[in-house]
Amino acid sequence: MDFGLSQDQQMLRDAVSRCLANTSPLSHVRECAERDNPLSDQLLRALNDLGVAGMLVPEEHGGLGMTLLDAAVVAEQLGYAVAPVPFLASQALAPIALRDAGSEEQKAHWLPKIASGEARIGVAISETIEVRDGAGVSSVGGKLNGTALFALDFEGADAYIVADSGGRLHLVGAKASGLVAIALTTIDRTRSVGELHFDGTAAEPLADDGGVATARLRAAGRVILAADSLGAGQAMIEKAVDYAGQREQFGRLIGSFQAVKHMCAEMAARHEPCRSLVWYAAHAFDAVPNEASLVACYAKSHTAEVHRFVARTSIEVHGGMGFTDVLGLHYWFKRIGFDRQVLGGPEVVRAEAAALQGWTKAA
Repeated sequence: MDFGLSQDQQMLRDAVSRCLANTSPLSHVRECAERDNPLSDQLLRALNDLGVAGMLVPEEHGGLGMTLLDAAVVAEQLGYAVAPVPFLASQALAPIALRDAGSEEQKAHWLPKIASGEARIGVAISETIEVRDGAGVSSVGGKLNGTALFALDFEGADAYIVADSGGRLHLVGAKASGLVAIALTTIDRTRSVGELHFDGTAAEPLADDGGVATARLRAAGRVILAADSLGAGQAMIEKAVDYAGQREQFGRLIGSFQAVKHMCAEMAARHEPCRSLVWYAAHAFDAVPNEASLVACYAKSHTAEVHRFVARTSIEVHGGMGFTDVLGLHYWFKRIGFDRQVLGGPEVVRAEAAALQGWTKAA
């Protein structure tokens, strides 16, 4: 059995890669990262022209009806290019939430707008994984109260999908009365994250399914983050190898030194097996849903550890230059750090995987 990308998925990967190379060079990433709102409208339009916005929207609502594996292929290219564009929440998680748990009215209103790029929806489900002091959202009588931290794809969102303390999802308009939205600054300036404060804020509930839809969102989000980290790690390996083939020391290319060869080889050896793990986790989300949460935990936790090593080692290969802004390595380094922590760091995700397998009690 040959488990790999189909010809269509390879064509999708190549098309997105060309689009990013033409539309978002590192100079554009720098420009966006220095703004209050780092998201790139020109890059978003270019990706929308490829149909990326509607990938996970069902065909009956104007989308392409594609799978999470297709979305993971795109996410890998976005990570490779450190693309400052909303994707994780607005073009992956939000369509999945509405598709799986939205009412017919909610689907009819929002999904065509998402597919066309007319509307963007942020997602705040972090409190279903870990809750910080003072955070958490309660729902009583169609009103939300409390605080949701780390709302993803925050800037420019027309609405937010928010999980309450019981795991039920709610749809809240960005201009709803009683909602105060505050932008947060994280280490990754290519992403937009915010904090949502609710004070008797009216919200439309999604299906009351006992948290099933929220669990599916966590799994999908972790797969997309793992794929993004995969792409960022690939970029850092390539940059290290290219630099080692150009930089001279003691009259020789540093890539000829055994220690540097070993560093590059170890990065590649640890990185490459992650690809099949991420692909399978994305495939399982649609094809083997009973395994989706568990293999998403595997993919998220393992790629987080591997690519932290890759990010550190790549900078070490570059020596002092790796720590400067000249080469821009810090954009990939910080993106990998963001991917590692959002929706649960490796320790938290491994604990969840152990509970899913019955080895420990769920927290």
